[in-house]
Amino acid sequence: MARARIGVDLGGTKIEAVALADDGRELARRRVPTPQGDYDGTVRAIAALVATIATDVECESSFGVGIPGTISPATGLIKNANSTCLIGHRLDHDLTAATGRAVRLANDANCFALSEAVDGAARDYPSVLGIILGTGCGSGLVVDRRPVVGGNAIAGEWGHNPLPWPEADERPGRLCYCGKYGCNETFLSGPGLAADHREHTGEILSAVEIASRAAAGERNATATLDRYVERLAKALASVLNLFDPHIVVVGGGLSHIAAIYDEVPRRWGRYVFSDIVTTPIARARHGDSSGVRGAARLWPG
Repeated sequence: MARARIGVDLGGTKIEAVALADDGRELARRRVPTPQGDYDGTVRAIAALVATIATDVECESSFGVGIPGTISPATGLIKNANSTCLIGHRLDHDLTAATGRAVRLANDANCFALSEAVDGAARDYPSVLGIILGTGCGSGLVVDRRPVVGGNAIAGEWGHNPLPWPEADERPGRLCYCGKYGCNETFLSGPGLAADHREHTGEILSAVEIASRAAAGERNATATLDRYVERLAKALASVLNLFDPHIVVVGGGLSHIAAIYDEVPRRWGRYVFSDIVTTPIARARHGDSSGVRGAARLWPG
């Protein structure tokens, strides 16, 4: 049988699998709904999906899985997952038992960053900060095409740092699901953008609607988007001060907002501790596929 890289992206609403050739060509792709709140059902769904896609391409392969959380190095159990049914389980052990295949797990933001570092928007850069702006707000760090995990397996948990250099009306900030107030995620996620607009205008609009109205010149939406890009510039500046990546790559539903690429580089220089900031910020090349492609890259070729 041939060899292929199999990757799985475990999302809140869908589980997607892909088989990649060594040169990055997509050989097969399948998806199924995520069993809601059902850990055993999730394991079975992933196992069936992997078996099916392996049959599609007639290959024997290990596989990688991107998850909305991480494995605790202290216990081996899943932690920090917003799909809470995963928490406290040995997901890697259970998937190996269910599939008969070796598996590697990684945080989905790390998978996203890895995909873009290998053959995406950051392929020519030695260090990458990959950020996901969508329902949540996360990031992954990659150096020399290797994800940075960290001693506590929380490297890149940028969404749960407090918004830096807050204005008076940004303190203490909204309550985050993690139990703290004023996390980056509460400002920079799609729901955070929509909540900010509602608080200032009384209008109930989605992040996509706000961005569309701002692009058309609507005053309230333009003001909301201006606050958003200023906060994003500050939040990213704090990472540049610590990690100084060679490039920032943006994914997630909000990555389509053009102002991110125009305005953030104009603003973050006020907050970065450097005389000049040459760091490019780019939209992900592989879009929504970056997570599953990165999961396939967790095993060496």
